[in-house]
Amino acid sequence: MSENESGQNNDLLNALNSVEEVKIGDVVTGEVLDIDDDKQAIVGIEGTGVEGVVPLRELSTAHIDDINDAVKIGDKLDLVVVSKIGNDKEGGSYLLSHKRIEARKVWDDIQKKADDGEEIEAPVTQVVKGGLVVDAGVRGFIPASMIEDRYVEDLNVYKGQTLKLKIVEVDPAENRLILSHKAIVQAENAAKRQELMEHLQAGDIVEGTVARLTNFGAFVDLGGVDGLVHVSEIAYEHVNKPSDKLKVGEKINVKVLSIDEDRGRISLSLKQTLAGPWDDIEEKAAAGSVLEGTVRRLTDFGAFVEVFPGVEGLVHISQISHEHIENPSDVLKTGDKIKVKVLEVHPDAHRLALSIKALEEAPKSAEPKRSSNNNSKPRSKRPAANNYRNDAPEESTGFTLGDLIGKALQDSQDDNDEK
Repeated sequence: MSENESGQNNDLLNALNSVEEVKIGDVVTGEVLDIDDDKQAIVGIEGTGVEGVVPLRELSTAHIDDINDAVKIGDKLDLVVVSKIGNDKEGGSYLLSHKRIEARKVWDDIQKKADDGEEIEAPVTQVVKGGLVVDAGVRGFIPASMIEDRYVEDLNVYKGQTLKLKIVEVDPAENRLILSHKAIVQAENAAKRQELMEHLQAGDIVEGTVARLTNFGAFVDLGGVDGLVHVSEIAYEHVNKPSDKLKVGEKINVKVLSIDEDRGRISLSLKQTLAGPWDDIEEKAAAGSVLEGTVRRLTDFGAFVEVFPGVEGLVHISQISHEHIENPSDVLKTGDKIKVKVLEVHPDAHRLALSIKALEEAPKSAEPKRSSNNNSKPRSKRPAANNYRNDAPEESTGFTLGDLIGKALQDSQDDNDEK
């Protein structure tokens, strides 16, 4: 054998000895040799003398429509050996993935951020049963209980949104990444709450957004902090349930009634930011005017009639009918729509004296009998004060006993003068 032949044989032997065996899970370098009709990149695995294929789906963690936009012939890629395919004379080919190399780097980056307590941002790609799927470079999941600090009825509102997230659990081996948006919201709200509490004072009027409605009131978001508008503070008139007046998402102005920093509670009022129902009452309900109202309450001394939202007046039992009645409930019931005449207006005391009988024609009374003795004088009638019930407590009606009795005596005297 010539010296030249011997050298060639040595080179071939060295080349064969330098060929590395390809193993599943190895990270290798591959040069793109061709792109076939199946949208696969054919690559030569450096140092092995064998080829492998990289399907389009294994090229990147990002979505790719056209493989030619992602790789070109001659490109070199870091690849992981996924599996062996085929069994031809050349030693077969291998399924390779560049996406999994990217994913490994993403997992390493996510793990580092989790260890450092850093937040990440990711767009919501899917709404699934029990939560949201996000693209964090790898698939991440937000359980429904970790989306907000309150119940969310429709998760579809988050689709397409990019959320700030806290890393809860990382397990690359199980391809498991659990994230929380609720933790971010809670942290932000805590900071906002502290700042708001330092500046907010009772008496302030602020803008808020209706966040939740309950049977007893409305929770209003003041900018990361919720305050409660009790149902009694929604409007001056009676409100059966908050949803009759408000809707979630509505922006309203509210007055701060009180702040309990220890319990983190803020009491609010909507009605106190509105015009009072007794404003301009002397114009709206002038003495002598006739109004339509609704019977709201019945007592043994009269009926309270709402003539404007939040404005009630008293129809004393003596002003219900020209005929004597024992109890207002004998002729009226709660909810009745009636017409009343305004007798007196007391704006400062928030009092209206009303009458039903003043709108009705008085029945004709019989002529009084005279004595046959011409010298006899007709007996003067005594004021029928006993026809007026004097047991109306001032604190519940706004009318003093003197008001009621005085009015009764005056009416009786007026009747005598007319006769």
